[in-house]
Amino acid sequence: MSKWFNPYVALAIGVVSVSLSAIFVKFAEAPAGIIAFYRLLFSVLILLPVFLYKYVGELKGITKKDWFFSTVAGVFLAFHFILWFESLNYTSVASSTVLVTLQPLFAFVGTYVFFKEKITIKAVFCGAIAIFGSFIISWGDFRISGMALYGDILALIACALVTAYLLFGQEVRKRLSLITYTFIVYGISTITLFIYVVAMNYPLTGYANSDWLWFFLLAVVSTLLGHSLFNWSIKWISTNVISMSILFEPVGASVLAFYLLNESITLTQFIGGSIVILSIAVYLRDNRKIKQRTKHLKVG
Repeated sequence: MSKWFNPYVALAIGVVSVSLSAIFVKFAEAPAGIIAFYRLLFSVLILLPVFLYKYVGELKGITKKDWFFSTVAGVFLAFHFILWFESLNYTSVASSTVLVTLQPLFAFVGTYVFFKEKITIKAVFCGAIAIFGSFIISWGDFRISGMALYGDILALIACALVTAYLLFGQEVRKRLSLITYTFIVYGISTITLFIYVVAMNYPLTGYANSDWLWFFLLAVVSTLLGHSLFNWSIKWISTNVISMSILFEPVGASVLAFYLLNESITLTQFIGGSIVILSIAVYLRDNRKIKQRTKHLKVG
């Protein structure tokens, strides 16, 4: 894919692709662990020929520390998918995807604790507002049913786990190509999920034909196409724009759930979701400006 393909069109396709993830999971009838296992297994199998052809040589230069961090990242990613997919069995697509969108909030806490990155007053304020928005969503869901609140809690834990996956992987990613790092982490996640499904005594076969289609679409559309287009677009579009665009995932997922799953959006979900998305957007914009100023100061 070259520049003749409009990067903003690619970005839009990427957002729709990741928005479809929750829809595919909702359509599948298999257990959450099985859905997650085959999503990552199919992703690894698709990446395998490219990795073997061009990138396998990078394995020789990987340190023990990088292997350890990659392994931890892969385990966290595996359980992120398990808990997020499980949350969709109890709460709505709208609530689950919005709460998972809190990832930048968990990230700024993690970078402060582990990497001693500075936190501005504005970032703290945005975080507090985002938490308030999540409470509005959870309060509304609790009024619907206690199980919906349980699903919200699972989504929040899944959000924390995907943040841990990113924190452990960010240093390794600087030293490895995208394909190599992705292949290693997805491979470790696949192994982790295999151990999980065996421990849970889930059968690996015997699922409906439609389930296999959803597994495949999760791998190709949501995982490889969606995230690959984000990574491709970053060559021409700023990280800030891409970060903001990803915030449309819960919006797109909610709209698709309304038409495809007949899920309505409650007033508390709309208000709380809007507060979360707006506050995270302001935080991302502010954080981007701070990094740009710091970069200019170092250069000067």
